[in-house]
Amino acid sequence: MIDRLIKSLEDQLNVKDFRLNSLLEVTSAINSNASVEQLIRIYSFVLSEQLGFRRFILFNQEEEWDILLKVGLKGRLKDIDVEKDLERFKEITVIESSHSKVLSEFDVVVPVHHKGKPLAYLLLSDVIRDKHKISDSLNHINFVQTLTNIIVVAAENQRLAKLNLVQERIKKELEVASEMQKLLFPSDLPSNRRMDISAKYKPRHEVGGDYYDFIPLGDEEYIICIADVSGKGISAAMLMANFQATIRTLYNYQRFDMEFLLEELNKKVMRSAKGEKFITFFIAHYNANSRELTYVNAGHNHPFITNGRKVEMLSSGCIGLGMMDELPFIEVGKKQLKPNTTIVLYTDGVVELENQKEEFFGAERLVKLVHNYYPLKMEDMNNLIFSKLDEWRGELNLVDDTAIFSCRFF
Repeated sequence: MIDRLIKSLEDQLNVKDFRLNSLLEVTSAINSNASVEQLIRIYSFVLSEQLGFRRFILFNQEEEWDILLKVGLKGRLKDIDVEKDLERFKEITVIESSHSKVLSEFDVVVPVHHKGKPLAYLLLSDVIRDKHKISDSLNHINFVQTLTNIIVVAAENQRLAKLNLVQERIKKELEVASEMQKLLFPSDLPSNRRMDISAKYKPRHEVGGDYYDFIPLGDEEYIICIADVSGKGISAAMLMANFQATIRTLYNYQRFDMEFLLEELNKKVMRSAKGEKFITFFIAHYNANSRELTYVNAGHNHPFITNGRKVEMLSSGCIGLGMMDELPFIEVGKKQLKPNTTIVLYTDGVVELENQKEEFFGAERLVKLVHNYYPLKMEDMNNLIFSKLDEWRGELNLVDDTAIFSCRFF
């Protein structure tokens, strides 16, 4: 009797030592930043070599359910639908029968939950060799559940840590792209006796796909332009940076007629974007001596010219750049500007901004604002327009990048 008691106590101590040593080995590996693969190898060794489980499979959920570990099983387990077959198990369960042929080949389901969320399911086979007698291995199931929980949570923490590193890298890339994008916009717009030019821009995210520019061609001629690339993010910003550099490079070497310029820009966008993105674009050439404005509107929101009363939309042009390999037509528009004429260029983030009633701000409301406050300087006008846009959207977020480029020629 005493011998059996001593033997029982020794067995219990051995079990406790084994469990303690296993947990120490696992936690030591975790603390030393062992990889998920190394943790899984330790876990598999404990289950198979120390506990004697010969067939088991561990399902783990990341973005979707996947097999993290499979031992003693051949082929693919297509017949187990984790959500359908396993999520009903909230605690350790002996499988007596199952409609799933594959699931019925296992003896025990060991669920692992963390903060009420199912993280993993361990299926064990060859645990119960006699249906009327629970094997010694089954006595370890609670420990197995604890060990599985530790391993799975450690793997999840590593995944989240890697995700945070990726997000931090993306954040840094966005910061660089944002700084790069600021260089796209002219830093010094003129306000003098000949002209008053000002612009205001708010990207929806860190980087956007809007662009405007003012390029002097000597003392008497100027280029003004605005553009919007389809899509957002770093790729859109890079495409727009490339586009802006092309325009600047072309004008640094020589002057081009509008048709040739648009054809060259279209080829450049097609090569860069490979048909995955396109750019709406408005460009105008203004001669201060002749007061002639020559322009092309490539699928962009129609800028307008006004003297405070009469309004003309600048709609002549062609389709957006990068939509087709070759532009099917290009119509060059021309306008004679009277003194004190204002040109307002903008992107769709202005006119397509919605309020709580899902109503667009619209071009008519923009024109009315310009007329009502026509005497204002262009900078003050732009600030007022953005103030009205903020009132219009209320607590809603911007739905798109928003840019206004206002030019008054005296």
